[in-house]
Amino acid sequence: VSPPAPHYYAAQAPYAGASGGHQQYEDPPPDCSEGFANSAFSDGAVRRGFIRKVYLTLMLQLLVTVGIICAFIYWDDLREWTWEHYWFTYCMMAVVLVFILLLSCCDNLRRRVPFNFITLGLFTIAEGLMLGSVTIFFHAEAVMWAVGATALVSFGLTLFAMQSKHQWDFTTAYGSLWVFGWTLLSFALLCAILRSQYLYIFYACLGTLLFSLYLVFDTQLILGGKNRKYQVSPEEYVFAALNLYLDIVTLFLLLLQLIGLCR
Repeated sequence: VSPPAPHYYAAQAPYAGASGGHQQYEDPPPDCSEGFANSAFSDGAVRRGFIRKVYLTLMLQLLVTVGIICAFIYWDDLREWTWEHYWFTYCMMAVVLVFILLLSCCDNLRRRVPFNFITLGLFTIAEGLMLGSVTIFFHAEAVMWAVGATALVSFGLTLFAMQSKHQWDFTTAYGSLWVFGWTLLSFALLCAILRSQYLYIFYACLGTLLFSLYLVFDTQLILGGKNRKYQVSPEEYVFAALNLYLDIVTLFLLLLQLIGLCR
């Protein structure tokens, strides 16, 4: 909506002077162009296109990750090499951390095509290699159970976030989730000191609960809605896919740890 033309008020000026300058006019309508520009998701087509980009990117990331994990589980030579060269896991952890910092802090990198997809693809490969090097310490059956449980939990939580986006708005609980996360980190340090299996199981349960809430939180940020206080910009589909991917990967690690401890 563009503002009224300036010549409209100029044309009325002679009439005002002829009346002695006492003629009163209503204020011009407000300029609504800025409000529409700030509300990028007011168009449903923009929102649907954004959601398609996010979940298509996420699906490709998960397929690549599962493929790499299966290679580490069922390829005996690769499994033995990773077992002997334990430094590989720590190197992949460092690479993954660097990519997360780049995608989180560099706005231009994650918005410019094709650099955003190249960076995200390299991050996904590094994350898959890291996860694969971790899964070699578990039985293949436990890993497959963890993959299935993660898929089931993620699908159920996504449906919950879609259906309850107007009744249960988790985006307003960002501060509570942040406090919960730091509390869980402190509890992890306690578990490392005491080295109790029951504490490990309790920690895995709490971590699963926390990142399940984060998955609902990030999903509602993407879906938007009337009760949504925060929304992701339509240009941030790579960052949105990254958030969902990290939530699902962390859920997988926690469920894998839980299944491995309970066996």
